[in-house]
Amino acid sequence: MFTNKKKDNKMAKQPEPDHTSINLVGTGTTIKGEIFSNGDIRIDGTIIGTVESKGKVIVGNTGVVEGDIICQNADFSGQIKARVEVAELLTMKANSKLFGEIITSKLAIEPGAVFTGSCTMEKPQPGLTGRSEVKKEPKLEL
Repeated sequence: MFTNKKKDNKMAKQPEPDHTSINLVGTGTTIKGEIFSNGDIRIDGTIIGTVESKGKVIVGNTGVVEGDIICQNADFSGQIKARVEVAELLTMKANSKLFGEIITSKLAIEPGAVFTGSCTMEKPQPGLTGRSEVKKEPKLEL
């Protein structure tokens, strides 16, 4: 026999897992604006704006991103025109094209990938995920 007992409504709130979902922007889809996610994101369509994820951002072969990408890890195969901040590892596959600024702690670029822009490699500061606190060095004037 099943019993129907009322549960106490004063249950403790469970902490939210870091990566709760996998999100997909499919081929032929265009999104303009800001995307924030606790989970991973795969982009096979076009994003014009900001993509911020506590997980991994994957830009597939047909994916295009114009704007900003801020995430924990990233795998790029498509075309990116963005400022990219990756807390851990950014991997550029052979057919990827990135035009912009990279801030990451680790960078892997396969032969055939195209990167035009600037790159700053730094170790992530403890407790920081997402936007980095890059300290600008003073410019030397001669």
